[in-house]
Amino acid sequence: MVQWAIEHVPPGGDSGSRDGPFILDIGTGNGILCLSLVEEGYNPQTIMGIDYSEASVQLSEQIAKSREVEGLTFKVVDFVHGKTPNLHGQDGEACWDLLLDKGTYDAMALSADPGSGQEHPTSLYPSRVTALLKPGGFFLVTSCNFTEQEIENYFT
Repeated sequence: MVQWAIEHVPPGGDSGSRDGPFILDIGTGNGILCLSLVEEGYNPQTIMGIDYSEASVQLSEQIAKSREVEGLTFKVVDFVHGKTPNLHGQDGEACWDLLLDKGTYDAMALSADPGSGQEHPTSLYPSRVTALLKPGGFFLVTSCNFTEQEIENYFT
């Protein structure tokens, strides 16, 4: 994912931001993807990792601190039902150049009870992606549960 980002949304690239592209890591877990981007030259102040788990966010913050990385933002957010906060310099909801998902969509697909009567989180996920991406932005998702064609069908 990091290599793809470097090639398609480079640090300090043509994102409309003089400080680099705004990147959102959906389901950040331990924050390693965000930290890896910083190691490759991305501005930590333009990166946010979100996770529904407070423990994951706390762990991400601890790891960033142990690596002496300042400026990264980690927030507890329910991606499907919550409001994703903006970073300094962002305006409006559709303000992200790159959304990254390295397993959150897969986890959601496996988690919901089909008999609960509630709309499945995966059916809400694509509209959240659309709402958050700025025009010309990118969404990069990795999946071990769905084929490339299935992912394309869900998100287009």
